[in-house]
Amino acid sequence: MKNCILGALLLISFWSQAQEHAWIYFTDKPNVQAAINNPSTILSARALARKSLHQTPIDARDVPVNETYITSIKNQTGITVKAKSKWFNCVHVLGSIEQIDALANLNFVQNIVFANRMLNSRPTINQDQTAMNQKFEVNVNYSYGSSSNQVTMMQVENLHQNDFTGNGMLIAVLDSGFPYVLTNPGFTDLNQDNRLLGGYDFVDRSTDFANPNSHNHGAKVLSDMVGFLDNQFVGTSPESSFYLFKTEDAFAETPLEETYWVEAAERADSLGVDLINSSLGYYAFDNPDYNYTPQDMDGNTAFITKGANIAVEKGILVVNAAGNTGQNPSFPIINAPADGNVFTIGAVDQNGDYASFSSTGPSADARVKPDVVAQGAGAAIIDLDGSVTFSNGTSFAAPIMTGAIASLWQANPQKTNLEIMQIVRESASRYNNPNTELGYGIPNFSTALQQVLSVHEKQKNRIIAYPNPTTNDLYLSYASAEAITLKIYNLLGEKLLESKNIKHIDMTPFAKGMYLLRITNGSQEQTLKIIKE
Repeated sequence: MKNCILGALLLISFWSQAQEHAWIYFTDKPNVQAAINNPSTILSARALARKSLHQTPIDARDVPVNETYITSIKNQTGITVKAKSKWFNCVHVLGSIEQIDALANLNFVQNIVFANRMLNSRPTINQDQTAMNQKFEVNVNYSYGSSSNQVTMMQVENLHQNDFTGNGMLIAVLDSGFPYVLTNPGFTDLNQDNRLLGGYDFVDRSTDFANPNSHNHGAKVLSDMVGFLDNQFVGTSPESSFYLFKTEDAFAETPLEETYWVEAAERADSLGVDLINSSLGYYAFDNPDYNYTPQDMDGNTAFITKGANIAVEKGILVVNAAGNTGQNPSFPIINAPADGNVFTIGAVDQNGDYASFSSTGPSADARVKPDVVAQGAGAAIIDLDGSVTFSNGTSFAAPIMTGAIASLWQANPQKTNLEIMQIVRESASRYNNPNTELGYGIPNFSTALQQVLSVHEKQKNRIIAYPNPTTNDLYLSYASAEAITLKIYNLLGEKLLESKNIKHIDMTPFAKGMYLLRITNGSQEQTLKIIKE
């Protein structure tokens, strides 16, 4: 009997000291109104321009977390702070149940949520531990080579032929690692054009986002958007710019990866990113106490999903892979955050038929998911050595779609993320008859382009200036036959430039800052804010 009691006590001690994941939510933030009144202190010039263009409000969620609170949390016994989120005003911590519970005594802690949801109501601990892993998803006239089928299936070549190749669009890729992207021949153009703007490894807290020892999934995903090998391979947005963020830990599956993802999305928003590509999905973890159920895929339960929804609210077009659990009888539906208000991408084969591994819909609250599909079975990718190979997974359907959308959005940056998403849906093959496997079907980007370029009669003379912010070259898009007069003023009202009927302005001589571009087009006048970086 004594041995049994001792064993029970040791077991209780083990469970009480085990490292648990939890989110610690704070009561407030410092100087919120001052930061909102001076947004350049918390957001980049590009982010401010994007929010202004789409009339996205700046609010308290954009203000950073109180660093004094974070320091205080770090100083608590047994607590390790692993990540933070300004959108949720919280930190992600590791510690024992008792150590985490003790944080509630701090007067700036509003709420504590354990990743193991059983601990939030404290039922009897279930000691039946079975390790489960939900890892990565299964492994101008261009000569598209091996990428031809996945491009022409959606008529993306029509975008490229009209000179919409993603130029001026900024994409953040959230994935597992990006080895050799600085030296891979498939990314030569990306690097030589200085369109790889940087990145960060949130898992190891390092700026070495291209570490050659990291997992290669993100590099392969990137190739489907921007990879280029003459006569062999062309990505769907070959002239877009990129930030690369490592948020997935290849050696473990824990809720911390959800928080890394949200933290990276916040960074992307502050940098003015237009689109996020995420070929990641979560529902099962190494510790099954943290697992989500199919009923949790309701668009508002998983931490990562709630973060993705905020990114969409902030004006970012989030494209996420549906997942590869289509043949898993216990979890065939989409994974988080694909259940959110994001643009969820399923997979088809080279003939446009449903790929059996692709996770299905609808969401738990009966929304159509996936939104649309792209080729994910036998998708062409560029490998780490610069050779072309083929792989399977919604992981690759998603970036093929992300690049296509970036090229489409370039045609009319005035459109909001929600407008672009709806235009792509309406162009798809099953828009009037969606199903659980294909959603709205395969988009037709030739049709979508016509819709994006069509405007109301009163807006037919509207001018589009891109990229904005710009460094050297500013391009203007307009179709009017009337004379166009363009004038650039500084914020003091001084006229710096005047010209007529031009579609390119060399911004090199201008100092960094904000300028007003005034356009007179017949009887109409339009003024745009231009950011020179």
